[in-house]
Amino acid sequence: MMQDVLLCLTLLICLYTDLKKRKIYNAVLFPSLILGLVLNVLSNGYRGLINSEQGFLLGLGLLIIPFILGGMGAGDVKLLAVIGGIKGPEFVFLTFLGTGIAGGLIAAGILIAQGRLGETLKSFGRGFLLLLISRFRVVAFGADKEKNLYPYGVAITAGVMAAYVVGVI
Repeated sequence: MMQDVLLCLTLLICLYTDLKKRKIYNAVLFPSLILGLVLNVLSNGYRGLINSEQGFLLGLGLLIIPFILGGMGAGDVKLLAVIGGIKGPEFVFLTFLGTGIAGGLIAAGILIAQGRLGETLKSFGRGFLLLLISRFRVVAFGADKEKNLYPYGVAITAGVMAAYVVGVI
């Protein structure tokens, strides 16, 4: 119960700062992680600590490659890791799946609103074909990458909500 309150407070703060300043702050994440670890140890002892550690590492591992490739910010990666540290590996994996779906829907909505969905799908098809032909040796990013980004904390928050719904069913 207390882990749920902590997670909701952490998410609300991170969502606000991500929308307003396009940043997710360590000053919010680190205390939330420590408090999540403490709450899990108090409620489940050594097993709670292991559950927190596994959740943290899984959350970190799921987004580290997109971060390395430049697809998202470090704050998004750390936020998913902290979610795992608070709620454990099963919950963070459900959050990851929900986040992917929400992120795709948000991106598609943005592209539709900008009138660029068809152009983007064509570019994606050409890029994928190029990767196949070159045996995945070519990696290219758009010249104006920043205009194509949105605060991914929105998708992560939607992923958490989806994880709660799926966890209840």
